[in-house]
Amino acid sequence: MDFYHFNFAAFVLINSALAFYQTRCRQTPVAGSLEAKGNTAGAVKRFKMRFLPIYLLVNGADWLQGPYIYPIYKEEKQLPEEVVAALFMIGFIAAAVSATFTGTLADRFGRRRACLAFCLTYSLSCASLLSNNIIILFVGRCLGGMSATLMYTVFESWMVTEFNKVLPDEPAGTLSSIFSTMTSLNTLVAILMGLLAEGAVNVTKTQLTPFGLSVCCLMLAFVGIMSTWGENYGTSGQQAGESAQGLLERQEAPPTKSVLKHLMQDKRILSLSLTSCVFEGSMYIFIFFKFPALIFSHKLAGLTSDLPFGLIFANLMCAMMFGSMIYNYVTSINAIITTTRLLVTTLSLASLCFCVPVIVRDERTTFWCFCVFEVCCGIYFPLIAYQRGKIIDDSVRARLYSIMRIPLNVFVVAVLGTTQEGEAHRDLVFLICSGLLVGASLTNSILL
Repeated sequence: MDFYHFNFAAFVLINSALAFYQTRCRQTPVAGSLEAKGNTAGAVKRFKMRFLPIYLLVNGADWLQGPYIYPIYKEEKQLPEEVVAALFMIGFIAAAVSATFTGTLADRFGRRRACLAFCLTYSLSCASLLSNNIIILFVGRCLGGMSATLMYTVFESWMVTEFNKVLPDEPAGTLSSIFSTMTSLNTLVAILMGLLAEGAVNVTKTQLTPFGLSVCCLMLAFVGIMSTWGENYGTSGQQAGESAQGLLERQEAPPTKSVLKHLMQDKRILSLSLTSCVFEGSMYIFIFFKFPALIFSHKLAGLTSDLPFGLIFANLMCAMMFGSMIYNYVTSINAIITTTRLLVTTLSLASLCFCVPVIVRDERTTFWCFCVFEVCCGIYFPLIAYQRGKIIDDSVRARLYSIMRIPLNVFVVAVLGTTQEGEAHRDLVFLICSGLLVGASLTNSILL
């Protein structure tokens, strides 16, 4: 058993043992609550069966591409590092620009239509890789960026609205349970898709294969949405049977309180904005540079074999799952570790994960640092969501979340826009990310 297979087996065993332990420690519901839930259990199950398979198909389509989106540009198409960075950068720019209007259009014309549009635009993005024409590749990345915005907004919007419509009497805990199930299953799908992508490339000898499989998943999702989902709208959308005058009356609303005022007056919100920018920006940069860093360490050791990108991706997803279970365990017990202390510790540990690979030129050390960073990601995302939920006022939540992501997009575009060939630039970027994460850790320890 080689190094990456051994680590994957170890992760599977550790995650399985931790999941089993947490299940055993979970409190068993009382009989009365089980009887109360039994009345609507069938309806909830049918709702899950309508949504979850399609949700997992579209996420599976995305995960299939993850291990090979960089290698296919760099290795198979032999594009310079600067061009690859520009392709990634244009994707982020397209995602940021499309975020200003896709949500509004989905609310007005229907979330189901937006989900169908996602399946088509993401399929076209995958198909663009069949060409070596640089213009077509850039158009494909634009479609990919716009598709990412749709994927992270319209599917969840459809689900929540549909849930409230078909299960109006269900408690909020049921919806929370669905979100928990989505996260758990999505992580498992990510691992399975990473292994499937690796096996498909080994069989077909081309890195285009995972993108073809991705299109298959998207087309299955398209058919599922067409046949099983109904349409729903936001407050700006015209509901069935509603007159145009009624639509206009509903759209008239008093101006909302300034979100900038909340942002500038509350130092805790500023701290969370900085944390989101630095950590999530570093994560996107990590996604771009992780495979080049591993390839460099691999070649530095005198090895000429290809790296198993799909298996490495599966390892990293196992590490992220481990991190999320650590978070669940820490927050489920009456631990002395506060959420602020846990956030500060996570940011500090993430900083080391960028610093150590620059100092120690070893493939295994680099890989383990990347795994620890994914553990930090598994802890960070539920933790930052909890902190935002506790601090930010509901009246400005959605708009303030959008404003908090502006520095993130600027940071990522700025880094990718200055990308150069070679390890010297990558080392500099890693050290900058490490320093910024230390700064974010100190800021949170002071302001939160």
